[in-house]
Amino acid sequence: MVRLSGAAARNIATSFVRLPAEPRSWTAVLGRLLDDEGQLIDQVVLTWYAAPRSYTAEDVVEISCHGAPVVLRHCLDRALQLGARLAEPGEFTLRAFLNGRIDLPQAEAVRDLIDATTLYQARIAALQTCGSVSRRLAPVKHQLLELISLLEAGIDFAEDDISVAPLAEILRRLDPLLRQTEALARSFTFGNLVRTGFSLAIVGPPNAGKSSLFNALLRQDRAIVTPIPGTTRDLVSETMEFAGIPVRLVDTAGIRHTGELIEQLGIERSYQAMSDADLTLVVLDGAAIRSAADRELIGTARTQGRCLVVLNKSDLPGCVAEAGELRVSALTGEGLVELREAVLDQFAPRGELELQGGFITSLRQERLLSDAAQMLAKAREAAMAGLPHELLLLDLYGALHPFDAISGATTADDILNRIFATFCIGK
Repeated sequence: MVRLSGAAARNIATSFVRLPAEPRSWTAVLGRLLDDEGQLIDQVVLTWYAAPRSYTAEDVVEISCHGAPVVLRHCLDRALQLGARLAEPGEFTLRAFLNGRIDLPQAEAVRDLIDATTLYQARIAALQTCGSVSRRLAPVKHQLLELISLLEAGIDFAEDDISVAPLAEILRRLDPLLRQTEALARSFTFGNLVRTGFSLAIVGPPNAGKSSLFNALLRQDRAIVTPIPGTTRDLVSETMEFAGIPVRLVDTAGIRHTGELIEQLGIERSYQAMSDADLTLVVLDGAAIRSAADRELIGTARTQGRCLVVLNKSDLPGCVAEAGELRVSALTGEGLVELREAVLDQFAPRGELELQGGFITSLRQERLLSDAAQMLAKAREAAMAGLPHELLLLDLYGALHPFDAISGATTADDILNRIFATFCIGK
């Protein structure tokens, strides 16, 4: 497809695509793509979207060709010859933002949708392109503007001895604002996980069934499995998904004391993978007696970050888990569902997956919300200290600026309109 946007888009497109009749907005028409001598190159479908009912809120024409690169290149060259220019990266979405079609959170969600590697990521990004983040931010910003309007009115009419903003009323409005802003900023922890995924290293002694568990989680025979201890000598990695979240799964060499050079190098890489991973699965042979080396490995994993202890071979007798440990069988699949749930619980409480896009996935938004929360906390301290409302307003406006940077600027008229809409001035 070749897409054109701008006031001249329709005239340019119809100059080299022969149509049976004048195109109508939001209607697809079968046409003939011609070369500069008027010879037929391809049959195409031309769709015209008249401004402002288009993605960019400008006139947009889409020309759908057959898939041959030479045909698409010719179509593009003809458009350029007739006065079009190549779009910059992201320019269609930029124009949509500048023309008021979408806001910044929606524009950022378009990028996330393009980069999605799982259906869950795509669904969350699609919800955000429809404004799920903006809808969650809007009530918080609205409450902040109401509080600013209240204080501004109190200053404007202070000489009339009318107290419109006592401390109790300020705190009643300010405390929920602070809590909601902090909650939005904290939601980035899970939102970033959804957008970027995480890495999971499987470590343990030889013959504990690490590679078997690796294959069972992937549902394919990716790693070689044999009864011979030390089969895996190097890192084996594969990307999969847990509940729609991308996971880089890493199988490692069995950790034990050995004098064999190649195996030693593999064990060093195992420790490095454990250090680099967001979460480590320490896999032990559940049917074997736990050794001092096993307990040492568990201690090392726990000191380096998030860790789950997994007892494999639960289908064999004698597999007894200690508190907090998981029993699985890579052979029968027993416990794999619980293992996946336990892995996700390490990163987010139950129910986060059902938030349906109401969380922050952009680091820029998280930093702005953190700044807003800091300014709201300062405003609360100022209110508790009994400082003049003029100083309190400085902190509140300082909190408003980050919200503006996320969703769009607030003008002085917005504040004035709220003052006059809220108070019966002149009565």
